[in-house]
Amino acid sequence: MGGLGIIGWIIIGGLAGWIAEKVTKSNHGLLMNIVVGIVGGVLGGFLAGILGLQIVSGWLGSLVIATVGALILLFVLQALKK
Repeated sequence: MGGLGIIGWIIIGGLAGWIAEKVTKSNHGLLMNIVVGIVGGVLGGFLAGILGLQIVSGWLGSLVIATVGALILLFVLQALKK
């Protein structure tokens, strides 16, 4: 999510967190969605780099990476709760 600036990180993070929240059927609220989305973006970017995946850059690529990372994060957290 580099190059988007802080406002871009917040917007993409919020959208990614919200999408992940809906997929996992959880309810976190706006602030937590932003945090989950930003952490998911970092996690997704890290994993994509390790796997050597070339993702489309810009808003759409960042949203996809952040959403995948947020989903992984939420699934892991839900598994640890059980």
